[in-house]
Amino acid sequence: MPYPHPWIRRSLAGLSLVLATTAAAEPTLREETLDAQRTQAELQARIDAADEAVRDRLQALREAREEIRRLRRYNAELAPLVERQAATLAERREALDTLSQTREALPGLMRGMVERLRAWVEGDMPFLRDERLARVESLETLLADPELDTAEKLERVLAAWRAELDYGRELDAWRGELPGAPPREVDFLRLGRVGWYYLTPDGRRGGVWQAESGEWRLLDETALAEVRKGLAIAREQRAPALLDLPVSQPVSMPGEDA
Repeated sequence: MPYPHPWIRRSLAGLSLVLATTAAAEPTLREETLDAQRTQAELQARIDAADEAVRDRLQALREAREEIRRLRRYNAELAPLVERQAATLAERREALDTLSQTREALPGLMRGMVERLRAWVEGDMPFLRDERLARVESLETLLADPELDTAEKLERVLAAWRAELDYGRELDAWRGELPGAPPREVDFLRLGRVGWYYLTPDGRRGGVWQAESGEWRLLDETALAEVRKGLAIAREQRAPALLDLPVSQPVSMPGEDA
């Protein structure tokens, strides 16, 4: 076989060298490619991780902002309540201060109330006089008792005043002794504090108390009939009705001095 032309030989030699070089370079390229892919994967993983962290931080920021808005709304709702509570506390402190002052003044106040109650009973129509004065005397003894607390003393004083005030609103009847020589047992009728009357058991004699003179005045037959009617009403023996009777003391009209 004839030898190839020298140019062909050189070409073949060059081609062999290129092929050899290419063959040798292929592993290096593959490694570089793999390295590049690994680097890219690592970079993508870092990007993904960074994105996840950013998303977490953004979520945390949104939650923090929402919590701030919620707290602001709550504070806005709470502010009026806090103001009302502060005002209530101030009122209670003031009430406690006033209560302390009242407690200090209370003993003197109760003594004054009992003294006025005695003066009222002594100056009023003398119905049930002994019973009413005994109530006042029991209050005077009560106030001097160191074993009883102030609250109980005050309640007893107020109860006595309520009892006296109730006399002014009651229609009352009872049997008792009419002072005289000799004393007589009679039926008494009281119309509040306006009228006080008596009627003998036989119904033939009766009188009306005169506050100005401090004595009894005899009633005529017409007035005696009205007293009998009033006694029946007070004892619930007949229906309520108007009574035409003289009064024991003048009734103060609105605008007049009592």
